[in-house]
Amino acid sequence: MAGTPTPESEALLEKLVAALVRGGVMTEAEIAAKAAATDRASPETGARMVARAWVDPAFRALLLRDGTAAAEAFGVAMAGQPPLGVLEDTERLHHLVVCTLCSCYPRAVLGYPPHWYKSAAYRARAVREPRAVLAEFGTVLPAGVQVRVVDSTADFRWMVLPARPAATEGWPEDRLAALVRRDHLIGVALPHVA
Repeated sequence: MAGTPTPESEALLEKLVAALVRGGVMTEAEIAAKAAATDRASPETGARMVARAWVDPAFRALLLRDGTAAAEAFGVAMAGQPPLGVLEDTERLHHLVVCTLCSCYPRAVLGYPPHWYKSAAYRARAVREPRAVLAEFGTVLPAGVQVRVVDSTADFRWMVLPARPAATEGWPEDRLAALVRRDHLIGVALPHVA
């Protein structure tokens, strides 16, 4: 089964953990805590951050200025993580996030990346023909909207702040957060009111 650890990978992981502990880099408890935090991370965190930004101008400004600080203010431990940048979509500009080299992804706020995000086809085509890739996800943008493809790297991770859907004025944060999905935070889809 794909994603199931092999005995070889389990043995390698045990050796790595032992080396980190023996070298004083991390304790077993710290390693376990990091693994648990990664397992708990999910796109709901990013969705809640977006919803807060839609209703709270001060948080929106922080999110766009320093995504890492905004995530930490939201209770997400970012120590040891690459910085988080947030890209704001507007009426005239749409962002699409890709990692052209591998699968760099802001796991602390979005959880594990989808399988297609790591595929060679997505990584190459998102750069060469972003509108075609978006269309395959059902996202067709007007001709006047510029598509900016942004490369997530080992040094800097990106998340999209999608435009707030029309007809959501006065909605509470939890209702707004329910509109936001992982694909909106990568930029392959747009949130909308059903």
